Amino acid sequence: MASVKMYTTLVCPFCVRAKMLLKQRGVEQIEEIRVDLNPTEREAMMSKTGRRTVPQIFIGDTHVGGCDDLIALDQRGGLAPLLQAA
Repeated sequence: MASVKMYTTLVCPFCVRAKMLLKQRGVEQIEEIRVDLNPTEREAMMSKTGRRTVPQIFIGDTHVGGCDDLIALDQRGGLAPLLQAA
């Protein structure tokens, strides 16, 4: 199972929804980086993704995007292979 890293904030319904979907797909551990607690992490997230909103999800080295991007990837069958990649 590929590693999953997610930039989040405490109160974020999209973060919760993305975590639920990942868990439904067998992800047991998500490395959460709280950008509301550490502004330098938000800067790092923005420089990596070009986006300001959370969640920003990485599976392995692949930037999936936000919650809507994750759902769309799952619906077109791309999430499971990405998660299975070493």
